[in-house]
Amino acid sequence: MALSLRPMMGFRLFSLLGLAAALLAAPAHAQEREVPYWASLRYDEVRMRVGPSEEYPIEWVYKRKGLPVKVVRVREGWRFVEDPEGDRGWIARSQLDPERGALITGKGLADVRAEPNAAAALRWRAEPGVVAKLGTCREGWCDVDIAGRKGWIEQSRLWGTEALPGDE
Repeated sequence: MALSLRPMMGFRLFSLLGLAAALLAAPAHAQEREVPYWASLRYDEVRMRVGPSEEYPIEWVYKRKGLPVKVVRVREGWRFVEDPEGDRGWIARSQLDPERGALITGKGLADVRAEPNAAAALRWRAEPGVVAKLGTCREGWCDVDIAGRKGWIEQSRLWGTEALPGDE
């Protein structure tokens, strides 16, 4: 008895087309994110260019994985970003991580506490310039993860914590 493969092949083709449409829709949805929004550098080395293509000269080479940046404009696969120093330029979208980071700022060591208040136990102190993964912020304190160590830092000591319209 011969079996017909045509109905099965049609189903597979339909399934593949549906999968392809779903995969293509995800990046398109990500492109629609409202600016400005926060991101962080995905790799240990990321290049910032003067324009939105690899044909433009490199302006900066960042060597700080996790460094927070503010995305202020979107153009195809490129993001116009602002760094903690206020410098602006274009970074390829693939070089950015949507996970938020924060940078410790200010003078002197920043206290990292066990709870979100000044009376909580001191866990350790972190230097300005240290990059952290950013958790939630509330009542002037932010939950951070610095190289696997977790605690709370006063929000005023962090760059990258400001609420923006594009934040999810």
